[in-house]
Amino acid sequence: MAEAVAAAAPEWATKEPCLMGIDEAGRGPVLGPMVYGCMYCARSYNNTLSTLKFADSKTLKEEQREELFESLKVNSSIGWEVDVICPKDLSAKMLKKSKVNLNEISHNSAMGLVRKVLDMGVLLAEVYIDTVGDPEKYRIKLTEKFPGIRFVVAKKADSLYPVVSGASIVAKVTRDRALRNWAFDETALNMHMKTGSGYPGDPDTKQWLEDHKHPVFGFPTLVRFSWGTCTPFFKNAVEVTWESDEVDEDASNNGSAKRQVKLSSLGFTGFKRKTEEIESSGKGRCKFFQARKLELVRKFQ
Repeated sequence: MAEAVAAAAPEWATKEPCLMGIDEAGRGPVLGPMVYGCMYCARSYNNTLSTLKFADSKTLKEEQREELFESLKVNSSIGWEVDVICPKDLSAKMLKKSKVNLNEISHNSAMGLVRKVLDMGVLLAEVYIDTVGDPEKYRIKLTEKFPGIRFVVAKKADSLYPVVSGASIVAKVTRDRALRNWAFDETALNMHMKTGSGYPGDPDTKQWLEDHKHPVFGFPTLVRFSWGTCTPFFKNAVEVTWESDEVDEDASNNGSAKRQVKLSSLGFTGFKRKTEEIESSGKGRCKFFQARKLELVRKFQ
């Protein structure tokens, strides 16, 4: 498969040193994607940027955010990009064997945006970013990754730097539109999007989770099932056990050992119980596979 080619940067961005802001939307909610957005402009445009009435997206009404987003989209002196991390990917990373916590996911997304813009040919000189974790440690991490760029990492950067305020609007509007236009993969009846704010403490969000839980399959893919908010909804869930398709990393040298895992042991339902793994060397498989003498084949001759 051919590698995707990065879009070309605006001509001005390849000829003059640029500054960029990065911010996120949707870090805390139990529903929907987390979105990282960036906005960049020529360093010489920074004073003009301060007059465009960008502000921390959380302080603006939805109509104001939409209007500002549309205005920056048609502004030829501004560039922007987004990284949308879906709920399923967030939970999978946080629950896999080598866990990736939310801070690391956030750092990787922000660094991915820096790399993307650089690959486009933008002459990035300065990047302003709302901190995740300790600001100084984050700044050092970014500087080591991109030594030719000056990084400013600060708490509430979206209220301090107009270029970060613009990035905040990009991220927030992108997330809002993703939720408004969400198409469920699931086909169950009576599904709706009256989700409330999506934050764990919202009674409407809790009611939505209650209405959309399934005792076997959990929640729709809109839900970050790794969030602790989900745990109470599955006290009476059906426990599901199946044989993993992958060979256990600690298996015998011949690689024939298989393992059985319970759905709850992977954290799908959020249960906090000890992982149960049964080394079975191929035994204990589902009767369907046993009766048909079916085995997992990785190589074909």
